Amino acid sequence: MPRVILVALVVFATIYALVDCIQTDGRLMRIMPKPVWLLVCLVPVLGPLMWLAAGRSDAPGSRAFGLGPRGGPQRPPQRPPQRPAPGPRGPDDDPDFLRRLRKPKP
Repeated sequence: MPRVILVALVVFATIYALVDCIQTDGRLMRIMPKPVWLLVCLVPVLGPLMWLAAGRSDAPGSRAFGLGPRGGPQRPPQRPPQRPAPGPRGPDDDPDFLRRLRKPKP
């Protein structure tokens, strides 16, 4: 049983690394070109480990095309969240409502 689990882990890691390598833009890869990385990912155990450790450029500090100063994707500046306009929240907080309650009915 442990052998089956180990083999399944190796197969899963290889498939994951291969799919990740295929989906990654060639300009974002480090050290080697994309076709070489595809071959490296097919090497059992070491291939996926090498891809995850050295091939992906989404690590912090990466200066690949399209990445921001901290290594993440460039995003447009975001506005701060809008706060609701100050005002009464319920009837008991509304001064006009409280005045009408105090006003005697004819």
